[in-house]
Amino acid sequence: MKLGFLYAGQGSQHPGMGADLYEAFPAFRAVIDRAEVDFDLKEVSFTDAHGVLNETRYTQPCMVAFAAGLTAVLKEAGITPAAVAGLSLGEYSALHAAGVFDAAEAVKLAAFRGKAMERAAEGHESAMVAVLGLARDALEGCCRDSAEYGCVVIANYNCPGQMVLGGDKAAVERAAALAKERGARRCLPLKVSGPFHTPLMAPAGEALRKYFEGVSFGEPSIPVLFNCLGGEKSPTDTVAQLLVRQVQSSVYMEDSIRKMASMGLDALVEIGPGKALSGFVKKTAPELPVYAVETVADVASLIQLIKEQTT
Repeated sequence: MKLGFLYAGQGSQHPGMGADLYEAFPAFRAVIDRAEVDFDLKEVSFTDAHGVLNETRYTQPCMVAFAAGLTAVLKEAGITPAAVAGLSLGEYSALHAAGVFDAAEAVKLAAFRGKAMERAAEGHESAMVAVLGLARDALEGCCRDSAEYGCVVIANYNCPGQMVLGGDKAAVERAAALAKERGARRCLPLKVSGPFHTPLMAPAGEALRKYFEGVSFGEPSIPVLFNCLGGEKSPTDTVAQLLVRQVQSSVYMEDSIRKMASMGLDALVEIGPGKALSGFVKKTAPELPVYAVETVADVASLIQLIKEQTT
């Protein structure tokens, strides 16, 4: 089967994620044990006894370690992607799967990114609001008509009828109010720690740019669909440039899913935790089967499914 891998982003984390995989698979255990972070990654991921997993600086390396470990487990079972994409943070996991950097480097980059994003968010009275049931051009108009209140942009184009506003609190609230007036079904404030994927994250982008000067990036061995493009990079783009841009510009997940649907893939595999991306796929490209993999049981089910499809 020709598979595309989709990697979950920040927000789907939960205590206990990966605990069963760690016990069952040496390949997963090796990735977790080799992660170089300044906290107990196993404790935070598996039990979160101190309640810090939802803090960005902890969430991001834990999520990437989980994804890299699960990618290693699937690879050992002969399951590899023909194309990859990831939601926000998940792009780092996708790039690891494409051979751009190894698992240990991916976790280190995510740890730095999490801290940089936390610092960039400090001092901003910001907000993010999910908007349901409105067309792109209508919501973009709401942003333009709210610019006098501050920075507000569509931070995430998730799937048809589901987008996320981000920016200065007053501007986001104004744009959300206009969205309701103009036909949005619902506007849901999100519990996030900063205005992610907006121009207000420029300090994080600059911090990443400087940090990447000391990082060696390989070329992707398979197609990677980048958040800020909604598709593959051009020959003149570098991975580092796109990751700097990604943290402070819109995530075009819907466009990436549409691109995957046009690539002749047999199915998509969401590498969790969670099933948020599976929901996006079902609303964007319902003809494309998608399977969420998070647990030992999910791995076994996917292996069995592929065996049935290929025999």
